[in-house]
This record gives sequence, C-alpha cells and structure tokens, in this order.
Amino acid sequence: MKKSRDDIRRRIHNRIRKKVAGSAERPRLCVFRSQSHIYAQVIDDVKGGTLCSASSLDQELKGKFKRGSNVDAAKAVGQLIASRAKDKGVTAVVFDRGGFLYHGRVKALAEAAREGGLSF
Repeated sequence: MKKSRDDIRRRIHNRIRKKVAGSAERPRLCVFRSQSHIYAQVIDDVKGGTLCSASSLDQELKGKFKRGSNVDAAKAVGQLIASRAKDKGVTAVVFDRGGFLYHGRVKALAEAAREGGLSF
C-alpha cells in the first residue's frame, strides 16, 4: 500500500519531536501549513499548554491577503507570532518545522519571526 504525503510528513514530524521539546525557558515554535492557510503556535511542552498562537485566519491578517497560503501571508504570521510571544515574555524558542521542508512558506515564517525578535 502506498503511503500518502501526509503519512510521510507525520512520520518525519514524530522523528523530529523525539529530539525537539519546549520548556518554560525555551518554548517550541510549531508550524503547520495547510493548502489554504499557515498556523504557528508557541508551546510549553512541560506544562502542556499553548502560550500564544497566530495564523493567516486571524482578524488582524484576514483581509490583507488574497490567499492565506502564500509567502507574504507566512511572513505576516511570523511577525505576528513574534510580537505575541514577546508580549508574553518569550524571546528564545525552539523551532519545530512540523515535518515540512524548510523552504518556501515555512522558511518565510521562521525568518520573519527572527526579524520580529525571536531567537532560535
């Protein structure tokens, strides 16, 4: 039986999650991209809770872009998650690409978050 792309991505994501874990000092910046939107969360794995989140569906970004699945939207989400994390007092994170390749939208989000003040 042939594995789907999502099955392969989930396998890679599980392999990454064995090594990457967020703490109170350095929470995990997790990225998920769908066909129509991109999402980011800052997660404290010790407590098991989300500190802040941002996506291309947020009210602040919803009307700005024709589509939520392009590089410009990913940059805006990266800047938004960085500002929200800094408001919560988070400056250093561990990056979790979620099994996606580090290029395109994922890379744009990461670079925008770095420019916004997060270090990883």
